[in-house]
Amino acid sequence: MEAVTGLSVLIIVGVIFFLIIFTYFVPIGLFITAYFSGVKVKIFKDLVGMRLRKVSPMVIVRSMISATKAGLKLDISLVEAHYLAGGNVIKVVNALISANKANLELSFEKAAAIDLAGRDVLDAVRMSVLPKVIETPMVSAVAKDGIQLKAVARITVRANLERLVGGATEATILARVGEGIVSTIGSSNSHKAVLENPDSISKVVLAKGLDAGTAFEILSIDIADVDVGTNIGAILQTDQAEADLKVARAKAEERRAAAVALEQEMTAEVARMKAKVVEAEAEIPRAISEAFRSGNLGVMDYYNLRNIQADTDMRNSIAGPNDKNEDKNDDKKNK
Repeated sequence: MEAVTGLSVLIIVGVIFFLIIFTYFVPIGLFITAYFSGVKVKIFKDLVGMRLRKVSPMVIVRSMISATKAGLKLDISLVEAHYLAGGNVIKVVNALISANKANLELSFEKAAAIDLAGRDVLDAVRMSVLPKVIETPMVSAVAKDGIQLKAVARITVRANLERLVGGATEATILARVGEGIVSTIGSSNSHKAVLENPDSISKVVLAKGLDAGTAFEILSIDIADVDVGTNIGAILQTDQAEADLKVARAKAEERRAAAVALEQEMTAEVARMKAKVVEAEAEIPRAISEAFRSGNLGVMDYYNLRNIQADTDMRNSIAGPNDKNEDKNDDKKNK
């Protein structure tokens, strides 16, 4: 009796284990749901095959049901292949449904490529339906009159599904618009003209086709704010004047140093010439002695020469104090 009971328990356990394995590989409930939803799937080829290929039948079948109810016809093999490639099947299918409702042309292959490229395909479809507004940071530029202007622009863009794969991002749009603002303000003759017509900036920038090669299509560029900054032209002129002043001072100092050096050279030259005069005067007694020896100078001639020298010294001694007094008087008058 006990042997029969143990065998019955073993059989029951085996049956339960078999049912668990069977229901895991053959999701009957999922098959019934798909059948009544209008999705044609085969138990062994599709559902069991998905289990063996390590694909979630729940994700694939639920996505196929959503697409079928939305009026889309998808190939279950393509959906399964996208799952195996690491894509987000649910998001791709939801994006296809949104694009279909918005009358946007988007194939499963394109949506799968966008998803595998790392972009949010559902967000891209939403941006195609509902454009996005991007605000640029403060852009500073200088007009031709030297006045700095600071502008902020709002860019309305929508996703371009055809260029979404490989297209440039929002950063490129911001950089190009900022460059266009700087170029437009810089080419303006006066900052007043820009302040009077700020829409001229957006018209010029928008006409340049800045969305080429990007994943977006620019719908409009609106100048949100324009402020007057500093007078860059005046600052540059002031800096230039200060630089010119420093150069002039340096040149003047150079000329002064050259004049001082020349003065010192002339002083040294005067001292040198005085030394030559003293040296020449020292030769006079020798010449007189030589004249006595040679008989060219007599005693009376010598005495006459001495008398003339004494007379000259006397005249100099008499005239000397008067000259000093006259110099003093001249100094007082000058003061």
